[in-house]
Amino acid sequence: MSSPRYWREIPQRYRLEAGKCKKCGKVFFPPRLICDACKSREFEKIILQKEGKLLTFTVIRVAPTEFTDQVPYAMGIVELNEGVKILTQIADCDFDKLEIGMPLRIEFRKISQEGEAGIICYGYKCVPV
Repeated sequence: MSSPRYWREIPQRYRLEAGKCKKCGKVFFPPRLICDACKSREFEKIILQKEGKLLTFTVIRVAPTEFTDQVPYAMGIVELNEGVKILTQIADCDFDKLEIGMPLRIEFRKISQEGEAGIICYGYKCVPV
């Protein structure tokens, strides 16, 4: 991820800021400008809870160059309590004990580093509750 894009996304990454449509109540993460359900442009900012459940997962054994030092690692789709689904790494777990529906909690951790002396990118990962 490029440095400018990373910096633009900091509010969502650090505070889990989402947009809730004022008309129909649908929650978007990251926030959007137009609701895809009712076409409204009016949103309120909400902070997502840090809990959810695992919907599906896979274990990555051959990773992209940026993540080769982390293999094997688990990636999953987690549905947060507000109904928002996120794709995230699942950390601090035994892969054999991962189960669909298991409760997970979001924690902020180092995701990557750009260049040898570059920016350290932080974001969210999920861990078992």
